Amino acid sequence: MTPPITPEGVDDARRRPPGMTDVARLAGVSQKTVSRVVNNERYVSEELREKVLRAAAELGFRPNTAARALITGRFKRIGVVSLGSALYGPASMLVALERATRAAGLSFMVANTTEGRPEAVQESVDWLLAQGVDGIILSEPKDEGQHLRPDAGVPIVSLGEAAGLPAEHVALTRGRTAASCREAVEHLLDLGHRQVWHIAAPQDWWEGRERREGWAEAHRARGIEPPPPLQGDWTPAGGYAAGRLLPPEATAVFCANDDTAIGLARALHEAGRRVPEDVSLVGFDDIPAAAYLTPPLTTVQQDFEGDATHALEHLLRLLPGAAPQEATPAAPRRRLVVRASTAPPLTE
Repeated sequence: MTPPITPEGVDDARRRPPGMTDVARLAGVSQKTVSRVVNNERYVSEELREKVLRAAAELGFRPNTAARALITGRFKRIGVVSLGSALYGPASMLVALERATRAAGLSFMVANTTEGRPEAVQESVDWLLAQGVDGIILSEPKDEGQHLRPDAGVPIVSLGEAAGLPAEHVALTRGRTAASCREAVEHLLDLGHRQVWHIAAPQDWWEGRERREGWAEAHRARGIEPPPPLQGDWTPAGGYAAGRLLPPEATAVFCANDDTAIGLARALHEAGRRVPEDVSLVGFDDIPAAAYLTPPLTTVQQDFEGDATHALEHLLRLLPGAAPQEATPAAPRRRLVVRASTAPPLTE
């Protein structure tokens, strides 16, 4: 009778990674039982499941994803196309997407694009398809390179509008960001500011356009002509440069993100203008430092974890064989966090 296989036997005799056959022999079960446990199928008792998992852990067994995909037609892996940016928003979303896919029992693969190359997004999609993924999420849609070929073979979902993708493949619908920005600007108008200036993000970003549109809509809803926006680039340096152009009559500014607001605050300090006594500031993102600035920054708080989970669920509903859904759940709402950087304007 052949003795039960041991971890040492696998390493020394076979010189190859352990497979399901090895796990089955060590656990004393059939290979079919191991397959059912690996694929998280039903009809396996908890006692057998634990037995197989202990044997797999002892051997250091890892499922062969490619082989499993040939049998099941699924890789259980999600691809993400990212800008590869160190900016707080994109970086936080990428971390949140990884956590969401892992929590769903899926693996995660990312392809970073390169700015200035219109074909970069399609190349990243092609690379992910070659590695084997069941679906793809575009994490930070921009105008550049977003015209995707319609023959991907797997569902592609975007976190914002992207050329070439139908509306049902856009996870975070148009107007959601704008609504949050309207609330932020209305907060400043309600304090008594006649106008709210805006340091805008680059307009080739979907999020940048949404934030500018929300700012302008808040003015138009009250019959106020918005002042001309100043151009930023998401960074403190961009906010600082725009802040040096801010006219003396400005008493309130809505910034495209918190980093822009930080740069603006520096420019105001150098000009001898106080926050919020002379100029009220509102940002967007609620970065960890926002609550600890002097003064603490009023900002729109993003729920990156909630958005990532929503986008992943949206993608999973588009996979072949997914259970039909009566309605798509709404994405989590963004919240205005009021702190000490906003106040009524000084009276003459």
